Amino acid sequence: MSDSETTTDTKRMHDVHSSRFSGGVDADGHIIEPKDLWLDYIDPKFRDRALHFEIDDDGLEQLVIDGKRPYLSSKGAVSTLGSMGATDLRAIQFDPARDYDTMAPFGSQDVGERLTLLDAENIDAAVIYTTVGLLWEMEVRDEALTMAHLEAYNRWITEWCGDSGGRLVASAHVSMSFPEASAREIERAVAAGAKGCFVAPFTHDRRPFGHPDHDPVFATCQELGIPFAIHPTFEPFSVKGDRMGKWDSVRKLRLLPMVTASDGVRQQFTAMFDFTVFDRFPDLKVLVLESGGSWLPYFMDRMDAVFEHTGIGASVKLANRPSDYLRERVWVSCDPDEKSIPHLVERFGDRFMWASDFPHPDHTAGYILDLDANAAGIPDAQRGRFLGANARELFDISG
Repeated sequence: MSDSETTTDTKRMHDVHSSRFSGGVDADGHIIEPKDLWLDYIDPKFRDRALHFEIDDDGLEQLVIDGKRPYLSSKGAVSTLGSMGATDLRAIQFDPARDYDTMAPFGSQDVGERLTLLDAENIDAAVIYTTVGLLWEMEVRDEALTMAHLEAYNRWITEWCGDSGGRLVASAHVSMSFPEASAREIERAVAAGAKGCFVAPFTHDRRPFGHPDHDPVFATCQELGIPFAIHPTFEPFSVKGDRMGKWDSVRKLRLLPMVTASDGVRQQFTAMFDFTVFDRFPDLKVLVLESGGSWLPYFMDRMDAVFEHTGIGASVKLANRPSDYLRERVWVSCDPDEKSIPHLVERFGDRFMWASDFPHPDHTAGYILDLDANAAGIPDAQRGRFLGANARELFDISG
């Protein structure tokens, strides 16, 4: 989609590519939520504190939650959230005429449009994740308010996906900062139609995911047979550190944030081995999202070497090598343009899926072309699993 393109109430589909392979399932697509979602769906007693949009003195949209403007969400930036393929995000951000709804591309808000887009791409289904929901959680420490926002989104997304005939799959948003309440919300959301859950890669008390305090979430996911996913989000500086300075310095960088945004996901995933989560919950399914897969060989080799051959590793009470759990219990979504995908599949087996990240601007619009190029290099016996079968089995997608 050209960054100069604007749309009307009747959006037209941007230029798309049709995959030459059938059976595809997008493991991580996104939705551009309605601006009034939280006002409409939140428990009424929290409505005056609910996330909403406001227009500032320059005519630019800004998020507001609990009466405050999120620190990391710059003025006008919400208009760029669906700008995959745009080359001049600042021109969009600071143009009042190109607002959040106007710039939301075809297929990012309407169920029928999303299905039309999938048909045009020759993709069967997509697992759907939040967009605005990735921005606000770091700002809110109040348990009741956090859970009210999570339940509001989950109620809405299960209804939205419910109108797709099973082709759009809801994953419930919960928080590891509040594990007991999140375990209850997982049960409610799955009963309403969610096929999985996902969390931000931090807790406000900086407690590692593997800590036993988080067992209620793991136990609930295991009992319900759904995947527990970790997805990158905005994170507080208290958990990211300030090696490169605070936001005013970091936001001037461009490439560094793109390759480090998922560090929190990788760290929390690795900490789960230290706390023997995979032994304590032998049927738990863990999904690593939007963090790539090319880092795994080093991480697994390093953990295996320390675990098997050093006194440091001897203190880790795992029953098996870390890489053994990866091959049996972990799934990973990859960017379609990762050149190492065929090697990953060959080495670790059928644990990998592809994801478009549509319509976010930090991923490329040519994901179908990249997908086809990489899939062509995967052996015939494994290609179908990477393209769609793994996601179908993990999320119980039929059809």
